[in-house]
Amino acid sequence: MEKGMEKDTVATFIGQWEAERPDLTEALRPVEVLARIQRMTRIIDKQLKAFMAERGLEVGEFDVLASLRRSGPPYALTAGALIPAAMVTSGAITNRIDRLEAKGLVERVRDEVDRRSVRIRLTEQGLAVSGAVMEEHLRHYARLLAPLDPDTASVVAEALRTLLLAHGDTVRAGG
Repeated sequence: MEKGMEKDTVATFIGQWEAERPDLTEALRPVEVLARIQRMTRIIDKQLKAFMAERGLEVGEFDVLASLRRSGPPYALTAGALIPAAMVTSGAITNRIDRLEAKGLVERVRDEVDRRSVRIRLTEQGLAVSGAVMEEHLRHYARLLAPLDPDTASVVAEALRTLLLAHGDTVRAGG
């Protein structure tokens, strides 16, 4: 480590393990990346939860609003179509939809083609809220990444994309 370079928590933990078990030094290399991803995830989750709470939303509710918004006009999807992006159960999606409906941000509407099917659609208020919160959310994310220059951020993004694809995190065509 360079003189004057500050140690993060992961470097401290690794140093402790290396002092205690020098035989694990090479085996600890994945920890340098994965433990930092885990810790950064916790930081992001905590900040995102607070950010959304300030706007009267839960993170999962915003996931639904964002999914509907990016689906394009008429900003409507079935509950089943919302599940893959949210990585939750159908019951969890139903609860989110119920809360958003109570807030006047979404409505349930019968599908015009298949009357047996119900779509979840953004209301005018939901359209406005999703757009405004998304803009603030992107500024918030930019602040989180501000310590990285754009080239470094691109390298990190590509490395994480490679890992996600290698572990099956893909979207099916049309999904």
